[in-house]
Amino acid sequence: MQKRRAAPPLSDGERPRREALRRLLIAVSVAVVVVAVDQLTKSWAVHRLSHGPIHVVWKLALQLTYNSGAAFSFAQGWAPVLGGLAVVAVLVMLGAARRVQSTPIAVALGLVVGGAVGNLADRVFRSNHGSVIDFVALHFWPTFNVADSCIVVGGIAAAALLWRADRAESTT
Repeated sequence: MQKRRAAPPLSDGERPRREALRRLLIAVSVAVVVVAVDQLTKSWAVHRLSHGPIHVVWKLALQLTYNSGAAFSFAQGWAPVLGGLAVVAVLVMLGAARRVQSTPIAVALGLVVGGAVGNLADRVFRSNHGSVIDFVALHFWPTFNVADSCIVVGGIAAAALLWRADRAESTT
């Protein structure tokens, strides 16, 4: 049996780089899971809900719609512009993921990135003329999808975590 040698200790400069890479990998991993779940649910929605909506409970229904705009159907027909903005936003957030100081913020950024990529994939790879597939209908709120949910939850979580971190720094 061979003895395993212990790795040399990390230098002061290497530790922050390794932590930055770890946070980036966490954000990317979360984003990959979000994109996979989003695309699977959208494929299911296209195949199942094209035959008609499904009432779930109270005001909740699953109903297939296509949105060529942004959130709340803002900027209808601007799919190419929205797609370009999504690419820029994803690149900025991935760059930010390396600089964040905590794993929870990296997870939150991963949710936002995954949601943006999931909706961008609809615009680019599905034959919907640049529209995004939405299917969760509450009838008192615009219809949305998994990607939209992750963008909202990730954005709120990131804002709350950054606000909390900023308050903790200002009290010390």
